[in-house]
Amino acid sequence: MIIARRAFLQLAAGAATLPAMPHVARAQAYPSKPVTMVVPYFAGGPADGLARPLAERMSKALGQEVVIENISGQAGAPGVEKALKSAPDGYTLSFGHNGSHVVNGAVYSLSYDLRSDLEPIALLPSNPLMISARKDFPAANLQELLAWLRANPEKARTGNVGPASGTNVNAIYFQNTTGTKLQFVVEKSVQTAIKSLAAGELDILFDQASNSLPALRAGSIKAYAVTSKARTVSAPDVPTVDEGGLPGFYSANWYGLWAPKGTPKDVIARINRAVGEALADKAVADKLTGQGLDLPPADQRTPEALAAFHKAEIEKWWPILKAAGIKAQ
Repeated sequence: MIIARRAFLQLAAGAATLPAMPHVARAQAYPSKPVTMVVPYFAGGPADGLARPLAERMSKALGQEVVIENISGQAGAPGVEKALKSAPDGYTLSFGHNGSHVVNGAVYSLSYDLRSDLEPIALLPSNPLMISARKDFPAANLQELLAWLRANPEKARTGNVGPASGTNVNAIYFQNTTGTKLQFVVEKSVQTAIKSLAAGELDILFDQASNSLPALRAGSIKAYAVTSKARTVSAPDVPTVDEGGLPGFYSANWYGLWAPKGTPKDVIARINRAVGEALADKAVADKLTGQGLDLPPADQRTPEALAAFHKAEIEKWWPILKAAGIKAQ
């Protein structure tokens, strides 16, 4: 009887572990085929500059190829929709930044909810904003710029690449924060805006540092500040807004990686580990910092950290955008 009872208990104990077996098997099996990372912008752009080296190194970590699929248009909304409408199995990932995953929610009528239809995976490197000017603009530093703008409302010309673009959104944020008024000039692209700034056709520009760095290094424009708490590795001589006299004016073109809602947590954890391995690789890190990107600390690369940061960004930017009446064109 004792032997029989022991046998029964062993069987019962084994049966109790059965529900966990599919979970274990899934974790061990994933990924069993290539993974698609949807980049909601055109190939060869700034987003690609981060996505491709990241995907290449993640492929090595996962043992399966991570394929980039570029879907451009409507400020990234169609690409995000494609990713989020895919099966929540970890084989389609949504890559994007604050424009596609924050700003669009306040500007466009979307078929998905950026607050509830995303499964966060990892916070990726970011590109701080740079406040730059034509090289002969009279202000020598950020404090002088603020004084000049307050004394000359609507005289300074700034580039506007589109209603939901970083150039426009951040210029509005600057106006609201500083009590200044700018003159907005429509530009076809960030590249044309930087050329206009270098040619003296614009006075100041608010755009991610990586876009402005070549012109800054060539001496055709000047920079007053980066909008981050710490100086950026790619332009260590440019002071932060805190140092320049505009404390707390933080803005960055930050990137993240998500999956469709409902993707299993163990699969999310597996992808997160692959991202961590990629960002810890010195060759990858050097390539990204060379583009003007700043890597997040290791403790900020977790799904939980991205979820908290993403929520805070929505709560910060949506009221600003809605109050400004920015609408998609």
